[in-house]
Amino acid sequence: MVRGKLIFITGGVRSGKSSFAEHYLMDRLAKRNVYIASGVAVDNEMSERIKRHQDDRENYLVEWITIEQPSHFEQVLPHIQKGDGILWDCVTTWLANELYDGQMESVEEQLYETIDQLLEKAKLVVIVSNEVLDEPLSNYEDTALYQSWIGRIHQKLVAMADHAFEMEYGLSHQWK
Repeated sequence: MVRGKLIFITGGVRSGKSSFAEHYLMDRLAKRNVYIASGVAVDNEMSERIKRHQDDRENYLVEWITIEQPSHFEQVLPHIQKGDGILWDCVTTWLANELYDGQMESVEEQLYETIDQLLEKAKLVVIVSNEVLDEPLSNYEDTALYQSWIGRIHQKLVAMADHAFEMEYGLSHQWK
């Protein structure tokens, strides 16, 4: 089987990233549409956002298989089949979940290895992430550390990607 394509989508909060990613994936007619969710319902706002995303997917004519995977991204591999279309939403949430659990260097390396393995099975892997680097680096050590990690991860994912999009106001701009 031909190696799958990697698509990276970023943008600000509520810029239309998830909807764009869902439609992008569905237009490619994969064997199955697999939604990998990193969000954890830690408060009412997050619970409502997760519910809204689930409701949005139910309104489509295609079926979605959802895998809840807030951390240890490599654990999705056994659930993926040849020819799947994968949407992972989102890197920034996953990083927040992973950041304090262990050695980030090994977690980051495992992330790239997992994506390579997904691309060996899947027809298409669409990765969504939030753009959090439009602001200056934070004076708070933990926030600055997060910004540093997400910036490096975004650069690597864009380098790996076949196409990279940025969403603003519901409009996409293709950078790569």
